Amino acid sequence: MSSYRAGFVSFVGRPNVGKSTLTNALVGEKVAITSSKPQTTRRAIRGIVHRTGGQLIVVDTPGIHRPRTLLGERLNSLVQSTLADVDVIGLCVPANEKIGPGDRFINEQLDAFPRAKKVAIVTKIDAASRPATAGQLLAISQLREWEAIVPISATSHIQLDTLTSELIKLLPTSEHALYPADAITDESLESRIAEYVREAVLEGVQDELPHSLAVTIDDIVERDDKELVEVYANLFVERDSQKAIVIGKSGGRLRDIGVRARPPIEQLVGKQVFLSIRVKVAKDWQRDPKQLGRLGF
Repeated sequence: MSSYRAGFVSFVGRPNVGKSTLTNALVGEKVAITSSKPQTTRRAIRGIVHRTGGQLIVVDTPGIHRPRTLLGERLNSLVQSTLADVDVIGLCVPANEKIGPGDRFINEQLDAFPRAKKVAIVTKIDAASRPATAGQLLAISQLREWEAIVPISATSHIQLDTLTSELIKLLPTSEHALYPADAITDESLESRIAEYVREAVLEGVQDELPHSLAVTIDDIVERDDKELVEVYANLFVERDSQKAIVIGKSGGRLRDIGVRARPPIEQLVGKQVFLSIRVKVAKDWQRDPKQLGRLGF
């Protein structure tokens, strides 16, 4: 069994380079929520990729950024502790944007994690011309000595198998898999549902809201009398004015959130879902250690 490999990889990169989309594409199922808003990911979410020769555990983390709140500081330290433990770090850079100060800043941070092997991933190659992609591959090759440089598109599934093979090659040998063969994530059902609700909220809100949103689940009730699962969720914002924005005129926006959140939850639980979302104000929770603790940060 000595040729079997298993271990952990984490992708880093500026906001919106497609880290969560890539995680989902490799796992083959949605385990991490995605949105066009920066800093969507707030926890280290593990997605598990199974191959005959190995098992790859992708740890999707919040982006490395300069924090402005206590929440931001906690997310950064979560990233630091995750990266200190993984076997491989993949720096993601989109093919259709020039390498900038943000990419260089993140690349420099990687020196703090000598244990991990470093791989460069050029994402979104379906959105760039061949010459642009070639230029990006050259530019990224000059940042450091990489174990591998792989151009991919997560949305068009280009070169994902190549990337998986390259990553598995860099993992330590293992006597056995680290997770059961049917596992795709170690996230609880409750966490995944809360994330789907938050994703639905992020889709329809203005830019000042995303960081102020948190979702908790009070209860998940499987009804015996019919094929129905009842989900009771709380949506926390920081101010009354934000509560009004989320609820919308005559509750219209909150209804839309429910409509968007329900399908992925139904797919997850395999039944029809009744979803109740209560909007609550937790004043300045991002800066309050007690409230952060209560909301699971």
